[in-house]
Amino acid sequence: MKERSNDLFVVTKRSPSNIAIIKYWGKHGKQLPNNPSLSFTLTRCYTETEIKCEYCGDNVLDFYFEGKENTIFKDKINKFLVDNKQYFGFLDGMHLEISSSNSFPHSSGIASSASSMSALVMCLLEIEKIVNHDDTSIDLNKASFLSRLASGSASRSVYPVMALWGETPSVIGSSDEFAVSVENMVAPIFKTYHDSILIVSSKEKSISSRLGHSLMDNHPCAASRYEKARHNTEVLIRALQQGDIDTFIEIAESEALQLHELMHTSNPPFDLMMPETMKIIEAVRHYRTCCNIPLCFTLDAGPNVHLLYPDSVADDVVDFIKKDLVKYCVDNKWIDDIVG
Repeated sequence: MKERSNDLFVVTKRSPSNIAIIKYWGKHGKQLPNNPSLSFTLTRCYTETEIKCEYCGDNVLDFYFEGKENTIFKDKINKFLVDNKQYFGFLDGMHLEISSSNSFPHSSGIASSASSMSALVMCLLEIEKIVNHDDTSIDLNKASFLSRLASGSASRSVYPVMALWGETPSVIGSSDEFAVSVENMVAPIFKTYHDSILIVSSKEKSISSRLGHSLMDNHPCAASRYEKARHNTEVLIRALQQGDIDTFIEIAESEALQLHELMHTSNPPFDLMMPETMKIIEAVRHYRTCCNIPLCFTLDAGPNVHLLYPDSVADDVVDFIKKDLVKYCVDNKWIDDIVG
């Protein structure tokens, strides 16, 4: 057994959020997906986490979110560490003081669990390396595996550009246990993509994603949805390889609308869209047709709209957002991010 040091050390990691194009909705076992998902990794929307770590002979955890103690997040992290203690033996007897902050506002339609939990895991793996005097780089498959146990979408946030989570015939090494990078399979045009997030509502969702996933267990459309998602994954991968923007747009928008249709037809049914969401969607479709601009939308599990487009049309799209779309946003609020 290695002798413990009482020295205090600090690790800091930053991890981005991501936006899924193929949607993950429904799971089984221990955070395993019922269908593959594929996402863009973002750049400007990230969580930065710092852990001050000291051996004190007991397991102690303090958690601060944006400078304030947060018992809800603290309890969630404690549960994650306890439930998966077989992977975190190196933390025995440690006092962890965790401080976390986001570069984006809370409830802004960006998956904070993806960025926060992947940042946490990256910090923990850095601590493991320090404790074990290991100077090798962090194993991203391991980071993705552990991030998935904390939050499914977090498994994809450890990789740049685009990531796939879920076993898929056309991607060797793909797995339900962890995500894999598909950066090398993506045509250059998609590596220039922007994600502009239009903040239709900054309120908390009326139903959590966790509960939404559970409602898929007895959903009448579950089997057909999972089959469709697997088919869409294969089609999208081919489109990404070929630089086929038209097919990308078709898949991205149909996946977004299918996700919300699953919510409408669950038991009990629920609706996370707002009238402004539909007005933005209608405006985007009209603008794409009349101006021949390759702009499309996607939605997460909420009312806010993500606009996806290549850098070559960024100036046109930003003008369109400012002229025609910000009126549907809370306090004219929107976030401009890029694939990274």
